[in-house]
Amino acid sequence: MPATPPTATPDTLVAPAAPVTRRRLHLPAWADRLGAFGAFICALHCLLVPVALALLPALGLGLVAWHGVEWAFTSLATVLAVVSLYLGYRGHRAYHAWLLVAPGLVLVWLALLYPPLHDSILPHAAAMATGGMLIAIAHLVNLRLSYGHSH
Repeated sequence: MPATPPTATPDTLVAPAAPVTRRRLHLPAWADRLGAFGAFICALHCLLVPVALALLPALGLGLVAWHGVEWAFTSLATVLAVVSLYLGYRGHRAYHAWLLVAPGLVLVWLALLYPPLHDSILPHAAAMATGGMLIAIAHLVNLRLSYGHSH
């Protein structure tokens, strides 16, 4: 068995372990911009539908008032908001955007799934528009927290 030189200690014989680095998934800034824009368009759609319901069939735009569009917008807004805010939170560790998106998502899903609210035109439009605006603002807050400058 070979002897170790007197200057070597057991600690110096072991190579230091390389630091473990994990790549975190980050959504690009355009994802929050897209979420904010989509939520704003959804809120605008919900505000205009009660006014435009009489005009849409005459113009041949019945698709805009179709309930499947509501389901699609609400589902897409929910997935994009939750994923975007979760990934943003992992970076900035601020919960401010969650305080806006949670009531916004509750409002839009409640307006979609609760029959008395869904069947009444003006309260439905108000709930969907308010929820959509809260989701849009939450995306903008998340964008600011993720990519804004802090001094």
